Amino acid sequence: MDGNGRWAKSQNLDRVEGHKQGVKVVKKVVKYCVKKKIKYLTLYTLSKENFKRPKSELLFLFKLFVETLENELSLLLENNIKFSVIGDLKKIDKLVLFKLKTVERLTVKNSSLYLNLAISYSSRNEIVNAVKHINKSNVSISEKTINQYLMTSFMPDPDFLIRTGGEYRISNFLLWQIAYTELFFTKILWPDFNESHLDEAITNYKNRERRFGKTSEQISN
Repeated sequence: MDGNGRWAKSQNLDRVEGHKQGVKVVKKVVKYCVKKKIKYLTLYTLSKENFKRPKSELLFLFKLFVETLENELSLLLENNIKFSVIGDLKKIDKLVLFKLKTVERLTVKNSSLYLNLAISYSSRNEIVNAVKHINKSNVSISEKTINQYLMTSFMPDPDFLIRTGGEYRISNFLLWQIAYTELFFTKILWPDFNESHLDEAITNYKNRERRFGKTSEQISN
């Protein structure tokens, strides 16, 4: 969800206003995914590298997380949304972590949409930790065991990845999991992203031929 800061700058606003607008877009996208019967949605909220940002901005983001979780819990419950968080949670403010875990607990039985927030997340770090845990468990390293020890072990690999903001890179997000994921890049800044943009991306995805290493002839056969 890239572009909050640049959006604020283009509006002659402080960066925090971009984050506020970004939260409003998250709510719209989540509700629309429920409507479209999308089963899994993972939002790259804050990377581990983002912790190099000014402390004042990080404190605001943590405060915004808490307020949003408190305000939108009813949305999650009413729409049967299961909430979870992935990332290096040791770096997260204790109050924010308490709120995150509380919402996880309160929505654990929901099943309409699995909503995952990636906070303080680094895919490289995730893979390294998975290998370390496998070594401690004294089991053989394979694709299957690595998948089992990843933070995303509870969900399938993503079919589709959308990156907003005009950047053409993955930025350390789900590097293992997106081996065969279809990628979509848009110049739309996240605070301007809306349901019609999501529809456009989904239509683009539906018109693609997913081969998974096979030829067109093998797929048609």
